[in-house]
Amino acid sequence: MISVPGNVRVWLATGYTDMRRGFPSLALQVQEVLHKEPLSGHLFVFRGRRSDLVKVIWHDGQGACLFTKKLERGKFIWPSVAGEAVTISLAQLSYLLSGIDWRNPQETQRPTRVG
Repeated sequence: MISVPGNVRVWLATGYTDMRRGFPSLALQVQEVLHKEPLSGHLFVFRGRRSDLVKVIWHDGQGACLFTKKLERGKFIWPSVAGEAVTISLAQLSYLLSGIDWRNPQETQRPTRVG
């Protein structure tokens, strides 16, 4: 289990990213394109061209972390603005990583009785 502090911001790198990149080149993209500090402790999320793969970089204060998730079915929902960074909450990131539309999650109706 990875515990992310509550004051951490989540930044989505809009557009597409070459998923062959590792932490050093993604960190460089954070600096040069997003104009953010990759070692700040915030999460930076990148999406591949087919929209079924994301990479998250995070510096936890002790070292660099690189997380990858590939959906078996479906695509990650992503902002349409290109060349910018969009910030989302940790709860929205949880939706995004689950393949749920984080922009407008819908609560499903729960049954009142089992029957």
